[in-house]
Amino acid sequence: MEGWMIWLIIGVIVVLILLFIMSTYNILVKLRNMVQDQWSQIEVSLKRRADLIPNLVETVKGYAGHEKETLDAVISARNKAVRATTPHDEMVANGEITQALGRLFALSEAYPDLKANTNFMQLQAELKETEDKISYARQFYNDAVLGYKNKLEMFPSNIVAGMFNFKPAEFFEADAADREVPTVKF
Repeated sequence: MEGWMIWLIIGVIVVLILLFIMSTYNILVKLRNMVQDQWSQIEVSLKRRADLIPNLVETVKGYAGHEKETLDAVISARNKAVRATTPHDEMVANGEITQALGRLFALSEAYPDLKANTNFMQLQAELKETEDKISYARQFYNDAVLGYKNKLEMFPSNIVAGMFNFKPAEFFEADAADREVPTVKF
């Protein structure tokens, strides 16, 4: 085999390797951006929920003001979620909001006037709709994280991911407290 033929084969191999690296890198960037986009969708719904909570608490105060502990828990959880700066902290804080809201809505069973209040019913419906959006957004986010994580861990794309320092994203998981049914004491 002549020398130029060897150089041609080596050149083709190098070009193919570079094309593979570029293609894999671009796929990883696309998947990482998809994860970030899906997280942003969750944040939009979480912001909407955080904005609705003060109105809901004020409405409940008029009927069940002496349920201070439950109302304080809702406001405290909301404030913690608003102050959260990392996705993990937001996940934890929003789990606390979900539990506190569950206790708050359970209160409405004990107060028929509150349960019949139009403003309360509207806010409750808006929060339910927002919770549904959050649930769907979490599913889409976790699907995006799964695709990204698979690409990071599968051979040979894991080599490119390591070369360019791609970091895995965290799944949005319910913690043990989210799985418990809220208890309300009167």
